Amino acid sequence: QRGCMMSSRLLASRCRRHGQLRGLVSKSGSPFDVRGVLDQLDDSLSFIPESRFIQAPRTVKVIGAPMQLGQPLDGTQGGPELIRSAGLRSAVSRLGWRYSDMGDIAMDVASLRDGAPETMSSRSARNCYFVGRANKLLYNQVQQAVDTGSFVLTLGGDHSIAVGSVAGMLCRHKDLGVLWVDAHADINTPLSSRSGNMHGMPLGLLMKLMGPNSFLPGFEWLENVPTLHPSQIAYIGLRDLDDGERAVLHRMAKEGMFVSTMQTVDAHGIGAVVKSALEALGPERPLHLSYDIDALDPQFAPATGTVVRGGLTFREGHYIAEAVAETGQLCSMDMVEVNAQLGDRHDTGALTSAAAQTAEMALVLTASALGSRIL
Repeated sequence: QRGCMMSSRLLASRCRRHGQLRGLVSKSGSPFDVRGVLDQLDDSLSFIPESRFIQAPRTVKVIGAPMQLGQPLDGTQGGPELIRSAGLRSAVSRLGWRYSDMGDIAMDVASLRDGAPETMSSRSARNCYFVGRANKLLYNQVQQAVDTGSFVLTLGGDHSIAVGSVAGMLCRHKDLGVLWVDAHADINTPLSSRSGNMHGMPLGLLMKLMGPNSFLPGFEWLENVPTLHPSQIAYIGLRDLDDGERAVLHRMAKEGMFVSTMQTVDAHGIGAVVKSALEALGPERPLHLSYDIDALDPQFAPATGTVVRGGLTFREGHYIAEAVAETGQLCSMDMVEVNAQLGDRHDTGALTSAAAQTAEMALVLTASALGSRIL
């Protein structure tokens, strides 16, 4: 963990100094410069639609959820600090929001071990007790944040933190619509998961697919959380599914779930897909955007744990966030799976542009969801 924190600080310094999407090489081999994503953010305009879900003065409450226990790779615990250091406070303020940082929740094993039962983990639900306890802490903090009338921004961490962030919003907005932008469906349960990794189960747990009275150790608190219905979920960007997930998605689509894949984007274009997703969720309900950075093609976000080719382009990724923001219904967001420990390294151990590029991508996508516009 110390190594990760040191890498995060080194990368934070580099993020502040310059944009990382430069020095590309053309097909002819000659170098040319492109403007970095942070340069583009500097020149963007702000569009903040009226929303009955956000109270004045408009404030973004930032919650750090440095979770790594939902998957096997070290590094996602550094995600919140990387995104902050890329310029989050400045970006939020330039867009006309007040910025209020609630800090990071302690999500390491040592902090979560007190009172642990004998069954803390299993091959089908790895680290379930610790992931469950951490999500309960996040669940409580999200409710505190939303009670202030603020926009709630949760920075992961791996995607297992969506259990706590979405549950916290559901307890305040039972009709919450969830837009899930991800390469993966994350709708497994311990009964269907091949890996047992908890970052592949948040929607399965929120929908209580194991049964209404069946909860994993650490997740007993979900009993008091409203069950997420299929009609409250819209998927965009899917392209890597387990066999068990395919069966569940086919079944849930018949119950009102909006399911689209990258093949859908290829066939109809991102504009039509997002329009259909928002129409499926409806024009009245509050919306939560759960954005996994691996939804983007790895050429745009390489430093993430489950890389899958054929993802969203730079502009497709932004358009989703922009279109959701324009509805005036968006009241909370997750940005997850930025991993500072992945990508190439210098001999000194400092990270190269892969992690910086991914952190910056997460930042500008978040800015688009908060109202950043080209014109």
